Amino acid sequence: MDEFSLSGPETIGLTPRIWAVGALCRAIADALEARFNPVAVRGEISGFTRASSGHCYFSLKDGQGQLRCAMFKRAAQLLDFSPADGELVELRGRLGVYEPRGELQLIVENMRRAGQGALFEQFLRLKSKLEAEGLFSVDRKRAIASQPRCIGVVTSLGAAALHDVATALQRRVPHIPVLLAPSPVQGSEAALGLVRAIQALIEHPQMDVILLVRGGGSIEDLWAFNDETLARTIAQSPIPVIAGLGHETDFTIADFCADLRAPTPTAAAELCATSRQELLDNLQAWANVIQTLMGRQLDTQTQRLDRAQARLGRPSQGLTHEKMQLLGMQQRLQTGLQNHLQRQQHALTNLANSFNRSLEQAPHQARERLQRAALRLELLDPKLVLQRGFAWLSNTDGRAVTSVKQTQIGQPLQATLADGVVELQVTASREI
Repeated sequence: MDEFSLSGPETIGLTPRIWAVGALCRAIADALEARFNPVAVRGEISGFTRASSGHCYFSLKDGQGQLRCAMFKRAAQLLDFSPADGELVELRGRLGVYEPRGELQLIVENMRRAGQGALFEQFLRLKSKLEAEGLFSVDRKRAIASQPRCIGVVTSLGAAALHDVATALQRRVPHIPVLLAPSPVQGSEAALGLVRAIQALIEHPQMDVILLVRGGGSIEDLWAFNDETLARTIAQSPIPVIAGLGHETDFTIADFCADLRAPTPTAAAELCATSRQELLDNLQAWANVIQTLMGRQLDTQTQRLDRAQARLGRPSQGLTHEKMQLLGMQQRLQTGLQNHLQRQQHALTNLANSFNRSLEQAPHQARERLQRAALRLELLDPKLVLQRGFAWLSNTDGRAVTSVKQTQIGQPLQATLADGVVELQVTASREI
């Protein structure tokens, strides 16, 4: 069958939704999340076990019922006591459904022994308030100087934490001055004393970091460090504050406001400055590097000096070499000058000889040129032409007649021959 109906007056005519098991478990988990979470519950521990992974599993019960619980490693590491069966505790966490078995389960985020409820509620309310104002913001936390000029310490004169901090500072940074501002760290007057001590250290002109430290204890013992005025003093301090309060599992409002939280007072002393030995080690490492680089540079320059010395040799040898070069240049100069004078003298002799020959040959050459000119002039004589049977024809004005177009019938003309003149008259003319 794909569908079925439930009998009864309240379901007549209705067909209920059919859920898949996993979907129903998730729906129930969502309903629990919306209705109850986060949730706080008190009861007695039963069947407590800690797995190799660090997760803890147990049941919380009272006279009317019990609830399966799981506390994962991250939350379990914050416990300040070791839970045991039969112990009355208060849990805070989120209800859910473990879907593989369909079981109701509480995922525990915080566990404390019963009887601290009122103080813890105050702690949570103040924490929420200050967190909303941004006093815990990472953005406002200041960096810790690696080499502060002066270290301030706020704690009780009789506290074991003071001895631990002083020992750690003497061992790590004996060269940095430490200023103690004593204050009660427990009781009704402790919070005001802590505020005044921090304010006094802030006034110191060379103060670069303040250590707020105290040993471990119960929530009542550490309650002074959950004071709102102290929290605001830490947050507003112009000098970075390192909080080393209690053990690693102890948390106070001062821890959240501090610029750095250390798990213990000794750790706070170790985190406030780089140790002298580490600085000396770094200095020695740099000295070794510099020495190595200087050695390499010295070797390089020594090699360059050796090569230069080899090229230069002894000064006397260099002077002798230069003197020999100078003598060679002098000889070449003298030889060149003599050769040049000889060439010029030879050229001058040749020029004189040529000039003399030219003077001797000039009359003879002139006579030959004159004879050749006379011969050419004689060849141009018209009589030589007339002697070959030609005649020179002219009109009565003596002008030469060279064309039949210059003549007319009956026109008198003269014909000059080699030995005389003949008078003529034109009787006819024709062109050829």
